[in-house]
Order: sequence, then structure tokens, then C-alpha cells
Amino acid sequence: MRFILISAGVASITALSILILALPLIFLVGRKLFRLKLNNLSSCLERIARFLDSFSNLVGSTVSWLALAMVLVQTVVVVQRYVFGISWIWLQESVMYMYGLLFLLAAGYTLLHDGHVRVDIFYRAAKEKTKALIDFLGTYLFLFPVMYVILDLGYPYFEISWRVKETSPETSGIPGIFVLKFAILMFAGLMTVQGLSLNIRAAFILIGEAPQTPEQRITRQRCRPSLNKDTSSQT
Repeated sequence: MRFILISAGVASITALSILILALPLIFLVGRKLFRLKLNNLSSCLERIARFLDSFSNLVGSTVSWLALAMVLVQTVVVVQRYVFGISWIWLQESVMYMYGLLFLLAAGYTLLHDGHVRVDIFYRAAKEKTKALIDFLGTYLFLFPVMYVILDLGYPYFEISWRVKETSPETSGIPGIFVLKFAILMFAGLMTVQGLSLNIRAAFILIGEAPQTPEQRITRQRCRPSLNKDTSSQT
């Protein structure tokens, strides 16, 4: 009975996830092919995109501090080894942990700001709608399927590590390799949700209603207090 309930729960979550990821496609087909207004869905998608962008910004801004921590810790490791002649394995391993977490957890933030490396000769010179179409199709045909494979293969990988409480092979190493393996699942999840936001923006561009970019929204939020201040001073 318990197995049946768990299976039903997993199936429900999977179906709901597929429906949510398909919302930009449903919106685009409804507006372009069937000329439906879909105003409620449009406003809903805009709110979802804003929330996901804000979430990715928050995660990326927080995780980015690991870069500074890596530099400081690595400096301490070098000074300890070559000046004082001592070495702490757990401190050396912490640099690898921070690097792995930074790389995996900041991937969605990098996608948000279009920071991933593009190897192409057509995208850069393409028109805005052509870029949006490439992003839209690429997300559905490549990003989502690859992230699903990572989740599907990565969960057993993490589960085994969690069950045995996998630790470092070194005696004085960090007893938490399962943390890095869980970060693989986090990577796939963060990339998926940011891919959804990317497709929402692409869908709006393809129907001729280009939304604000993340940079434009951030700039507008920063300028709003100064504009209110100027208005109040004039009054």
C-alpha cells in the first residue's frame, strides 16, 4: 500500500512538472495558431518568470561568495604548507567542495544572465525573434531532456551515498561527499526552472510582446527609489 501511494505521488508530481514546463508552449501555440488572448495565462507566466529570475539571482548572488572564500582558504593552505610546514586535509578538501558547489549551484544564475559559452556562428548575428526561437526550441529539445537524464541517473547516485554516509577516503577528510552528489540534483533543478523562465521570455518575444530582460528589471528597481526622492523634493 505504501509503495502504491509513493508511486502515485511521484506520478502526480511528474505530471504536474510536465504541465508547468509545457505552459510556455501552450501559451505560444494558443496565441500564434488559435489567436486566443489568454490574458490570465499571460499575467501568470509573467509572474512566474519574475519569481524564477529573482530566485536565480538570489541563489547566484549568495553562492558567488564561495569564490572569495576559495581564494582565502587556498591562501591559508599555501601559507600553512610552505611557511609553517603543516597541512590539514579537511581544509584542502574544502576548496574542492566550494568549487563544486559554486559551479553547480550558480549554473541557473549564469543561464539567467546568458553567461554560458555559446559555440555558434549564427546566433550572435541573428534577429531577436530568431534568437528567441533558437532558445525556445533548444530548451525543449536539449536542456529539459538532459536535465531529466541528470535527475534520473543522479538520484540513485546520491541515494546510495546518503545511505552509507559516504565520506572522504582520507582519514581526516570531510565526511560529506553526499553533499556534493546532492548538489548535482540541485544543479539540474536550478537549470530546469531557469530554462522555464527563459522559455517564457522567448514565447513573449515570438508573439511580439517582448518582456523586460532581467537586467532591465534590476536597473528599474534600483532607479525607483531615486525617482521617488526627486519627485518628493520637487513637491
